[in-house]
Amino acid sequence: MRFLGRDERSPIEIDWLKRWHTYAPQRVAIKDGISGREYTYQELWVQAQAIASSLRNRYGVGAGDRVAVLATNRLETVFLFFALQRLGAILVPINFRLTGAEVTHILEDCGARLLFLDQEFNHLLPELPASDDLLVVEYSTAMQSWKLVGSGFEPLEMNGHFESPVMILYTSGTTGKPKGAIITHKMIFWNSVSTWLRLNLTAHDVSLMFLPFFHTGGWNVLTTPLLHVGGKLIFLPKFEPEQVLEVCEREHVTILFGVPTTMEMMARTTKFSEVKLQTVRYAIVGGEPMPLEAIRTWHHKGIPIRQGYGLTEFGPNVFSLNEEHSESKMGSIGFANFYVETQVVDDLDQPVAVGDIGELCLRGPTCTPGYWNHPEATAETMRGGWLHTGDLVRQDQEGFFYVVGRKKDMYISGGENVYPAEIERVLRSHEKVLEAAVIGIPDAQWGEAGKAFVVAHPGSELDETELRMFCQKHLAKFKVPKYFVKVAELPKGDTGKILKRALSKDLPEVTSVRRPRDHSLPEQSV
Repeated sequence: MRFLGRDERSPIEIDWLKRWHTYAPQRVAIKDGISGREYTYQELWVQAQAIASSLRNRYGVGAGDRVAVLATNRLETVFLFFALQRLGAILVPINFRLTGAEVTHILEDCGARLLFLDQEFNHLLPELPASDDLLVVEYSTAMQSWKLVGSGFEPLEMNGHFESPVMILYTSGTTGKPKGAIITHKMIFWNSVSTWLRLNLTAHDVSLMFLPFFHTGGWNVLTTPLLHVGGKLIFLPKFEPEQVLEVCEREHVTILFGVPTTMEMMARTTKFSEVKLQTVRYAIVGGEPMPLEAIRTWHHKGIPIRQGYGLTEFGPNVFSLNEEHSESKMGSIGFANFYVETQVVDDLDQPVAVGDIGELCLRGPTCTPGYWNHPEATAETMRGGWLHTGDLVRQDQEGFFYVVGRKKDMYISGGENVYPAEIERVLRSHEKVLEAAVIGIPDAQWGEAGKAFVVAHPGSELDETELRMFCQKHLAKFKVPKYFVKVAELPKGDTGKILKRALSKDLPEVTSVRRPRDHSLPEQSV
């Protein structure tokens, strides 16, 4: 396969829809899991062409323009994604849970020319920037006009290059304002190829997607790879555990994607024992290690678990642990995917010995070219030709990788480095513990000490002395948290990952543990 320079046209490598429109026009590409609306590859290609023509003629959208979307998950956003590619424009999905000030930051940072706004978010309009350079259009109104275009449009050739940006995904901004990671055709292509090779994707695979479109998991864990190989995607507007199980059964889903939180929530429903899920080949789980008890629950259901690891700026599908190792190598993220180079380094960016802890660095064609409008942040992350992830890992003698924690989460207690992820794994292995998160806090005696926030399994009572003794049995003394706080639930993002920055504000202690109010993912997340 030849590599293309920045100035070469490359419609063959990037125009997937045109190929599937030719090869399998009547095969279903995407489907709404609620309404049942579905579109074939031919219809998806035609619709993308029509919308591209409308965007160009009605709004003057052209190459390089940024088009933002503030909406819940809609099939039309998939149409828009491919339509903008034909124009060489860039999609900017925005987190619909942000405040007006936060949305304004993203719009101004990316220099959006056009914003499609769901009607339910009209209350944000007074807070959005009043600029002649930004046109705000009600999303439902735009979609109605797209439907009227029909077949009376001028076919457009793909306007783009292999390294052209197609999307800007804003990170959560845990250490400051969100930064926009640039996603290119090249990244999506190579991520799809690596995913296809590692997960054995085929055109017969069907997957369900409930993660939001403003997150890389909603687009690039399975959506773009499956559309690349001609598979089928079922979309849901949000995560409801019983609904996900029902749709998986009804639509004969073959690959399930989630995080430990969503997998455990599904397993706790009454629907879990009712559905057979015989078509599911395996489940991909990312975000954090899945507890052994939860892995075995799904294994008893006949569904293997494949642990993974990724990040917005690289892929995001970077590591995968084959299902045959899910128990013997529990907690491992396995090996790097195809076309991904790895290096583990110390604070001086020098490689560490096997078994030692260091920062994970990545190199390969799925790496972002940088952050939009932030050359300093790009230079800090991309050093010496490697992307520095900020994640601390170790490698065992067999080459399996383990995430120890975030570099910024590590704290020093009595001169010893302490990695919260290690303590959390021990706490989650306790039969009464459902979830756990550990942070370092200032301590007069040791410099820093651990504070553990723990959620009990429904119906279980947690005892601080019992937890402390359990940790002392499995951890060195300096790793045992000084404080244990029982909480009803942990703050999580849209993908189910725990938000440790919220824990630093001190969650209130509770005397009893209650079940979550509902099964939706907590407000804010590969």
